[in-house]
Amino acid sequence: MRKIWLVAQREFLENVRTKSFWIGILIFPLILTAAIVVPALLEKTRQARPFAVLDRSGWVLEAVQEQVAAGAKRFVLVEPALDAQSAAAEDTLNRRVRDEELFAYFIIGPDPVRSSAGSEYRSKNLTDSDLRDWFGELATNAVQARRLEQEQIDPAIAEWIREPVRFEARKVTGAGETEDVSAQDKLRQWAPLIFVYLLWVAVFTIAQMLLTNTVEEKSNRIIEVLLSSVSPVELMAGKITGIAQTGFAIIASWIIAFFFITKYVPGLLGAPVGLDLTVLTRDPVYLASFVAYFLLGYLLFAAMLVGIGAVCNTLKEAQNLMGPITILLIIPLLAMLPIGRDPNGPLAKVMSFIPPFTPFVMMNRAAGPPELWEYVATTALLLVSIGLALWAAAKVFRIGVLLTGKPPTLREILKWIRAPVGTVAVRKEPR
Repeated sequence: MRKIWLVAQREFLENVRTKSFWIGILIFPLILTAAIVVPALLEKTRQARPFAVLDRSGWVLEAVQEQVAAGAKRFVLVEPALDAQSAAAEDTLNRRVRDEELFAYFIIGPDPVRSSAGSEYRSKNLTDSDLRDWFGELATNAVQARRLEQEQIDPAIAEWIREPVRFEARKVTGAGETEDVSAQDKLRQWAPLIFVYLLWVAVFTIAQMLLTNTVEEKSNRIIEVLLSSVSPVELMAGKITGIAQTGFAIIASWIIAFFFITKYVPGLLGAPVGLDLTVLTRDPVYLASFVAYFLLGYLLFAAMLVGIGAVCNTLKEAQNLMGPITILLIIPLLAMLPIGRDPNGPLAKVMSFIPPFTPFVMMNRAAGPPELWEYVATTALLLVSIGLALWAAAKVFRIGVLLTGKPPTLREILKWIRAPVGTVAVRKEPR
């Protein structure tokens, strides 16, 4: 254990002593924050959209203008001196849209009360539908009011007829009672998705760090020096432990960073004052689950990657063998939304018992939450899988770490795993 601890400390200190390590830790939360903040800030700087209207009904445009708030600045109505009934008016407006003098223009049909025939929206940019939706809603309100007046229907009665049936959501507690659902409760319901994504990034990044470290030390012959003082199994255990310590340092830094991000950034974006997003980083159940499943998921994938690193001489060779493991890591991401919507459904329960998916799926189901027996059964199965993976990785590591030349085939690796401890399956080179 002393030698394992010394190797672990070496791995940990080699990472945390570098400036690039701490810069890398901060980059991820900064990028995530920028991905949220920058689009919102850029949206505020977007120029007003000038548009025109050819009102062939003779009244809809005036009714729309009466509804527009005095402070509306996102869209600017340009009123050209054009005859709405003239075909030349369309040609003029088409030219102005083409020359980007106008963002778009509307044609209101001759009788919108009867039907929408003849009503069009024309623009070069059809991906930005904000103007179309905004003006369309105002025009719809005006036309509906005219229809009610024409049919002599009281607007209050029409509003009552159109009023939908709303079901108030209430939560059933563990005691069998009901209580109101707050914005915080809805936030907590979907919070596991955020933790699953962070868990995926943490496991993939830190396990990849172990793979890279192993391959680099093997290609630089540093491992041969280390093996003069420790056994291969001690070296492997020390590497896994040291990188795990590094991972916990990264996670602690992320949690602190995200606490301040969720505390201050929403206010800058105009979020409701009563919405406390720091609940995501203060919930003990989510934090404990995140840390526990990070450790279990890391150990499982670390065993796979340290074995790959031991048999590869270059990072290129290692990346070629990473394909199947990458697929295993991507599947839980693809299942995040279906499981989040139905955390106790058949898909979630089945995937919970597949060890490579267990940490991510059980974290995703935390808002369910699963029954106690599921936690116990999936954790026990995951621990057994980790033990088998570490056992197989140790047998591969002790042989592959000193192997040079062409990487072994899958059949050779399986022979190494089946070979009794103390024996080495010698590769037969072709003559």
